[in-house]
Amino acid sequence: MSTLRALAKAQAIAAGAAQPVATVRHLHLSGRPLVLVPLAMAGEANAPLAALVGAAPDEARLLVVPQPRNRDQRFAFAAELAGIVLPYLEEFRGASEAVPVDRGKDVRHRYVDAPQLLVPNPAGITFLRLLGRSTRFRRPDGEYPVPPSVPLLGRWLTFFAERAEHPGSAALVALTEALTLHWATGQSAVEDLHLPALLGWIDPPPGMTGAEAAARAEDPERCPPAGPATDPDFDNHRLAPAMARYADAEADPVARAEAYAELAGLLRDQLTPTWELMWRGLGLLRGLPPGARVAGRWAGDRDAFTGYAEHVDAGGGPQPRRDGAVTAAVRLHRLERALASYAVQRAYDDPLAMAEHRLTGEAFVGDVTLADPKRVDDTGKRPVLRPRIQVVTTEPVLVPVGATVYSPARPSQKAKVVFVTPGTDGKTEVVLELSGGMGRGLTASPGSVPEVGERLCLTTLADAFLPGGNFPALEETPWTHGGPPAANDAAEVPEGQEPI
Repeated sequence: MSTLRALAKAQAIAAGAAQPVATVRHLHLSGRPLVLVPLAMAGEANAPLAALVGAAPDEARLLVVPQPRNRDQRFAFAAELAGIVLPYLEEFRGASEAVPVDRGKDVRHRYVDAPQLLVPNPAGITFLRLLGRSTRFRRPDGEYPVPPSVPLLGRWLTFFAERAEHPGSAALVALTEALTLHWATGQSAVEDLHLPALLGWIDPPPGMTGAEAAARAEDPERCPPAGPATDPDFDNHRLAPAMARYADAEADPVARAEAYAELAGLLRDQLTPTWELMWRGLGLLRGLPPGARVAGRWAGDRDAFTGYAEHVDAGGGPQPRRDGAVTAAVRLHRLERALASYAVQRAYDDPLAMAEHRLTGEAFVGDVTLADPKRVDDTGKRPVLRPRIQVVTTEPVLVPVGATVYSPARPSQKAKVVFVTPGTDGKTEVVLELSGGMGRGLTASPGSVPEVGERLCLTTLADAFLPGGNFPALEETPWTHGGPPAANDAAEVPEGQEPI
């Protein structure tokens, strides 16, 4: 936990309400997201029990599995869910746009928008990931056939679960994570996973503090768990008898329909409070203005959606059960790069996010007291424009001489630290030499050089392109890491002794 968030939590306890830790929204929100609130049966590994799904508050559709241990009913649930999710995905496969590549020498196309799935908490993401894993390899023919939509749903759910691991992605979002990214409560991180309690701190009812609203939300009768786990008391005293009545009525169609209606009503009552909280939380997030770099990250989600849609259309196979050594290393490297870039982008978009880096010495804020925008460096083969400015700050400057710093106001401009002079009055003078982002020639473009009196934030964090790593091809990978085994001529193997 950072110092800033710890302070915000302390302030939340003192104020009785959650405190903002962001001034902008660091997350893209679709105009029509698909909200999915799942329930799983206790004691059974990812056995779906019910789900409430819809793309608008008044479009909730209830899916029920009366007997979660029944294999046919579970795949019928997957087929019914596919009947909602797949048409929703198709809504975004209409208009596309041309994107220039290779410095404008060529273009590629991507969809102008992409789908967004929302679940209550990280456990909901795990539920979809496991459901995708259990369905994407199913076959519509042969032994135990399933509808063709089931394996297709599994592949798409796996795609969204993998995107959820990508820092900054908004394709599949856990609402509790989205809310805690922007607010700090007075409770623990584990308690923040409970959506009713979290919203109790962020938006308490009139006349109640956040702590009182959170304590009230812990009552499972008033606020059922936000899924996919259910309350044990509900399981034992209400759900189990209803499921038993449904099983006992197998020979009587009328009694079975009545038992199903009772079970569906019971599960709808469990899911509806969370459904309403999902849209309430979305409303709170929509009240924040989006950060400047949110659209760029959403463009990455649109690229990924377009690429996987093309893969599916081309008849590509499902995702493998596990990655090979090289594939796993490439994926890990890509995620690490995305995580570093996401942290920098959040800091550039949000002064509160940048404040955490100011506390660690990675950034400082000061006022420009001197500026020489016309300075030219003629010590090289040809003269180049190298303005210098002096910044005075009261914050500790831990950046060494010769280091390069950047300003979020001018991200394409580099500032080399020339001198750092601590003063006796607690102030520090920093002389910087600027390069880049000032146009061509020996005259700086208007506004490209900070003027005297301007307040600047300078940081070692760089929002620049990060080159990819170099990884060996599969044929160059040792057999111990998934590469080709030692040469083994099958013709030399005696007949009847072929390897299994």
